Amino acid sequence: MEYVEPVLGIANCLGTPACKYLQYHRKLNDYVRNFKRMRDELNCKMEDIELQLKAELLRPLGKIPKKGVENWLKAVKEMIREAQVVENKVGNGRYLCRACNGKLVDEKTREMKEFLDNAPNASEGLAMDGPSAGLPLPTSELVGEEAVRKEIWACLMLEEVSKIGVWGMGGVGKTTIMKHIHNDLLKEQRFERVIWVTISKEFNVMKVQDDIAAALKLKEDWPREGDKLRRAAILSEMLKNAGKHVLILDDVWDKVSLEEVGIPEPCGSNGCKLVLTTRSEHVCKYMGCKVIKVKPLSEEEALILFLNKAGPNIVQSPTIMPTLKLVVKECAGLPLTIVVVAGTLKGEEDPLIWKNALRELKERIEKEEEVEAKVIERLKFSFNHLKDEKVKYCFLHCALYPEDYEIGKDELIECWIEEGFIDDMGTRQEMKEKGHVVLKKLAENCLLENITDGCGQPCIKMHDAVRDMALSITRMNPRYMIQAGLQLEELPEKERWSRDIEKVSLMNNSISEISIDVLPTKCQLLTTLLLQENPIKKISSSFFINMPYLSVLNLSSTKIKSLPNSISELKNLTTLLLCGCSELRDLPCLSMLQELKKLDLSGTEIEEVPEGIDMLLKLRYLDLSVRTLKEIPAGLLPKLVHLQHLGFNRQISLKAEQMEPLKKLECFTGRFEDIKELNKFISSMQQSKKNLIKYSLQVGSYRVGPAFIPRRRDKTVTIGGVQNWEGELIMHPIKIKELYILKCDYLRNLVDDNSSFKNAIDLRVCRIYDCEGIECVVSLSSFASSSAHPFQSLEVLDLQFLPKLSALIMKDSGIGSATTSTVAPSATFSHLKRIEVYRCSSMKTLLPHWLLPNLQNLEDIRVGACSQLVEILVAATSEVEEKGNDALIKFHLPKLRELRLNNLPNLKSICSKSGVMVCDSLQLIQVVEYCDKLKRIPPFVPLVGNGQPFAYAPPFLTIWSDIEWWESLEWDDHPNFKNVLRFSP
Repeated sequence: MEYVEPVLGIANCLGTPACKYLQYHRKLNDYVRNFKRMRDELNCKMEDIELQLKAELLRPLGKIPKKGVENWLKAVKEMIREAQVVENKVGNGRYLCRACNGKLVDEKTREMKEFLDNAPNASEGLAMDGPSAGLPLPTSELVGEEAVRKEIWACLMLEEVSKIGVWGMGGVGKTTIMKHIHNDLLKEQRFERVIWVTISKEFNVMKVQDDIAAALKLKEDWPREGDKLRRAAILSEMLKNAGKHVLILDDVWDKVSLEEVGIPEPCGSNGCKLVLTTRSEHVCKYMGCKVIKVKPLSEEEALILFLNKAGPNIVQSPTIMPTLKLVVKECAGLPLTIVVVAGTLKGEEDPLIWKNALRELKERIEKEEEVEAKVIERLKFSFNHLKDEKVKYCFLHCALYPEDYEIGKDELIECWIEEGFIDDMGTRQEMKEKGHVVLKKLAENCLLENITDGCGQPCIKMHDAVRDMALSITRMNPRYMIQAGLQLEELPEKERWSRDIEKVSLMNNSISEISIDVLPTKCQLLTTLLLQENPIKKISSSFFINMPYLSVLNLSSTKIKSLPNSISELKNLTTLLLCGCSELRDLPCLSMLQELKKLDLSGTEIEEVPEGIDMLLKLRYLDLSVRTLKEIPAGLLPKLVHLQHLGFNRQISLKAEQMEPLKKLECFTGRFEDIKELNKFISSMQQSKKNLIKYSLQVGSYRVGPAFIPRRRDKTVTIGGVQNWEGELIMHPIKIKELYILKCDYLRNLVDDNSSFKNAIDLRVCRIYDCEGIECVVSLSSFASSSAHPFQSLEVLDLQFLPKLSALIMKDSGIGSATTSTVAPSATFSHLKRIEVYRCSSMKTLLPHWLLPNLQNLEDIRVGACSQLVEILVAATSEVEEKGNDALIKFHLPKLRELRLNNLPNLKSICSKSGVMVCDSLQLIQVVEYCDKLKRIPPFVPLVGNGQPFAYAPPFLTIWSDIEWWESLEWDDHPNFKNVLRFSP
């Protein structure tokens, strides 16, 4: 039989045309080289997709791979296995002629190329979100409004009511009420989706369509551009397929055509609901809504809310209370004005101040006739009580952004620094800290609202009525022109550009060209011009000549390809922002911009450092994070000694000696070739007695993929492809918070008795990828006697593609002995919230029972593609013997919320058979793909009490998997257990 296959192979080869046969024979070595190259390319592509997919799965909401991506990965793994078989056959000489071998490897090479050509496109997304009705919205305290809240809720529950219009004057609390209802709907789970979209005054069909599509997680098939009609058709179909849902349109100013947007008409048959909030009763009626009016608070409710915000000491002052009640009355029962006025007077104990406040409020309100104007005047009271003029300018700057815009706090403070609203101080960090103080002051006065964006980043937002107040102030003085987010396609007419205008905001519009015929008149006083987020491709060559005192120019995220030479005329320019201009390749000489302090070219396509940068000796902020940049001119950095912020892309390799003159550096992004250069840099920083406040450092030649570049530049070090490195690193002077290690094969562990990582007390995130030699994370000779408490602040531990990893913590003599006396260093992993383990093929168990006392803050466990893993939570044999076979071993993880398991073919149990889980916070157990040997859900006992694990489950737990796996589970030990579990296919 051993000769049959070779003979058949030769027979097959004989059918090949003679010329091709000879080519296979003569060029066998070339075919084999192509074969190996293609196999390696395919293998690299597979690993890259798996890494990117894993990175997507780590996002907060948790995602699942697209079916097409899964199928491709499975097929590619089989193809690579077949390629290995072919290589073995050819290498072992299984076929008797070179031509047959040549034909075999050529055919397999072609097959692999076809797979490579059909690889999933990462730019279109490799994963999709799991089922989710939506995320809770941040809400402020709700005082009163209970009756209207119940009325809205009752209408939502009625089948015959499909559209609800919630209306009332600005600041009366419509949005706050609906945010509470939105969150209540999520808890009740009566609807499959709850979608929140803010409309704003300037209605934009495309933006509304994009917002709804984003809420539905439409990515693969959603056209970012194109005609509204086609987008409406796609959106309509998607909403129909979204099941029963509630769509909330907040802040509607005028009638909305549901058909134009692509919103199917809600009705009893589809069970969908539409709720809109508006200041206009007419809008509600026009759109056929059940009309519900939100009325101002009663005097009693208004007083309660005011006292909550003004502080407890005020209640105890009998001389203030009579005046205070009159102040509350002037707020007209509007929650917004009550909160703002109360915030302004918080802590004031002087009766004269209260009397003056009352008089000022009355005077302001009496001179206005319109209701909305009275609201604005009440809010101006708080603005006028800001004592510092620069703080007032900081507040008004927020109005330069579009309505309902989520402004990043760091971005806003940077703007204030650029504008000079924050006094020049010794360091940039001191200025940022002052900026946060100003933000706190404005938030305490309720002029700004603290929020977080979709990525969890801290932002602020202006209530639309507060923004109306700010705009009214800028209109009284014609020095501001604000037309942000209004869908403008060209610059405002010349008449709008008055000679005494100071600040212009045209951000987030659709302006594509600034040509000669729309040039403004000479703007002698113009200092700020904001043009970011416009598709500007061309700017007239003489445009900037008319702005001799321009100080801040923002052209970020435009489509500009080159800047006009007239930019060199801006001799008072201090800030030039071009970040995200992905088509910008050419800049004129910048040597004349002698006052320039900030230059941001990150994300552009320039290939060389612009001419004249070495002459900009006042530069404090320089960002050259540009992937196309080839080199840094020798001698450039030592000239820029005032730099506080410096950024380079990972293509540029730096030397420590280049950085040594930069004594004022506070924020730095860059790459060093090896650990030696990094240590030199850190040592020089230490000698200058200055630590970097914020940094993202990369070490080594390995080119880290975009999925694994840290998003934050907050004390992050990435070490990639550094050979012969065994873990040494100067640690303490720079207090690393995030550590990424990739392709460092000599590393056996991250922490041992002699490691500099042993006392990494500030580390919050640790990710280790694709390191061949890693056997464990922590290796200490004696846990009990060790003075080290490694990873005591660690919150995220992510371990991927580590073939030799067998344990998290290991004694030098092996894995921690399996006795109940075995303990880890008391603080190690004590703050760990999330652990991810992916493709660690030597790991058989994940978390030993003796380690659990350290994991009381663990919230999230995710394990995937660990082929040998048998058990997640494991009790040692000695523990079972000590307690007896019938005794319960409790696995306490009180904060655990999610357990996600994927592709674990040998997994037999989540916890030892004699164990029960004590996890009342557990909300999700997800089991997907190849976990066929897992036949039981572990029993649970309550966090409080000694209940038996017969029919108890954590109150919010859902099991998410496919029906086949669920039906295959065994319930022999606890037959009633299945009835108390909630399953979602």
